[in-house]
Amino acid sequence: MKIFAKICLFFYFIILALGFNNISISKDFYAISFNSIEGDKIFLSSYRNKVIFVVNTASFCGFTGQFRGIQNIWRKYKSDGLIVIGVPSNDFGQEANTNSEVKNFCSMNFDVDFIMTETSKIRGKNAHPLFKYLTSSLGLRSTPKWNFYKYIINKNGVPVKYFSSMTSPESPKLLIAIEEELYN
Repeated sequence: MKIFAKICLFFYFIILALGFNNISISKDFYAISFNSIEGDKIFLSSYRNKVIFVVNTASFCGFTGQFRGIQNIWRKYKSDGLIVIGVPSNDFGQEANTNSEVKNFCSMNFDVDFIMTETSKIRGKNAHPLFKYLTSSLGLRSTPKWNFYKYIINKNGVPVKYFSSMTSPESPKLLIAIEEELYN
């Protein structure tokens, strides 16, 4: 009996090391949905086999200028299958009061035409399920500590990298990380 337990334990660690445990996580990822900034439903399951770039945003933040870089990423890589999703949040007290105000601000100031969700909580027990998923997958350090945290989710629905507000959307390390997922 002890030998059987050791063999089972051995294979359990092999499975963990090879990453097969991500299979069930991916199913959870694709079950997540949002309301768009216009009120329509956004199902992440619609983006299977796509690389997804998620950013928590705010209209009145010192990093708000990053919308320009995010829009540039969208324009550059959308034909290669990149999905960009902006998630407005007022968790840090820097977002407009209504979704229509957020949409107008982003459109008028940055010509944003990538997917934007409704304003959502991104931290704590009331965080949107996507941000709970990102934190559980990437660890507590990945929890947004400010606006404009950036996340890359691979084609299997597995978060692979995150970047803080301090990382410009057009920084070489972020662009390389996106390209690695898109082209490998």
